[in-house]
Amino acid sequence: MKTTLLIMAAGIGSRFGTGIKQLEPVDDTDHIIMDYSIHDAIEAGFNHVVFIIRKDIEEEFKDVIGDRIASVCSAHDVTVDYVFQDINDIPGTLPEGRTKPWGTGQAVLAAKKVIKTPFIVINADDYYGREGFQAIHEYLMNGGKSCMAGFVLSNTLSDNGGVTRGICKMDENGNLTEIVETKNIVKTADGAEADGVTVDVNSLVSMNMWGLTPGFLDVLEKGFKEFFDKEVPSNPLKAEYLIPVFIGELLEQGKMSVKVLKTNDTWYGMTYHEDVASVKDSFRKMQENGVYKADLFSDL
Repeated sequence: MKTTLLIMAAGIGSRFGTGIKQLEPVDDTDHIIMDYSIHDAIEAGFNHVVFIIRKDIEEEFKDVIGDRIASVCSAHDVTVDYVFQDINDIPGTLPEGRTKPWGTGQAVLAAKKVIKTPFIVINADDYYGREGFQAIHEYLMNGGKSCMAGFVLSNTLSDNGGVTRGICKMDENGNLTEIVETKNIVKTADGAEADGVTVDVNSLVSMNMWGLTPGFLDVLEKGFKEFFDKEVPSNPLKAEYLIPVFIGELLEQGKMSVKVLKTNDTWYGMTYHEDVASVKDSFRKMQENGVYKADLFSDL
């Protein structure tokens, strides 16, 4: 069965080069975080890769990332597609003065025409580890409809400042009941806190790693039309259609069930410039410990 890796990369800057965090090499062979995600997804069994980008970065994206990945995918019988997130691709009229993108919900909708299989959706600039890809692929292959990787909060914190995390609430069967967006979570000597309130570091959090089916895209599209009717008029320049928020609404209405699949892997991202050195050090250690080969894709 085909399964798809959907990578949200439309947020990459319009000019490649220094300062674009998604393109910061994280090892000595100039691999970026996206390379590792693609490696882990192919290893888990995903055999279709879809990049969501903007049209204005297509040529540069292919030069820096896409052409190299295309040859890797071709060697492993993995197909590749590109789709484009466009601020004008909306069920209405673009508000005057609007320049802000419409968010992750609209980004995923951009891929509706090319996704015919169960799929996993991830951020381009987050490292998720192997376990989440494997768990979600297995869940989807066994007929599961909707799931998410639940990361242990302590494995997602930064040493360099506060972070925002969606803390998951679940029922006794491990089904998601609510995502509580919690801002400014910082490490402390004995755990973590947010604005002075202790936070359980063993909580599971959402890092925007979802397993979904093509049927969800129909629901997402209908929701986008409702968002445009209800949310955009009151906040035309900044309203965003976000996957976690939309799924939270469906959960609240009893219209969706999402299984939380715990992963013990450490999440890495470059929230702060100071994170770059520690992230690179982490990838160096993973290579030294044999988690990955220096020739990254050679073990597939």
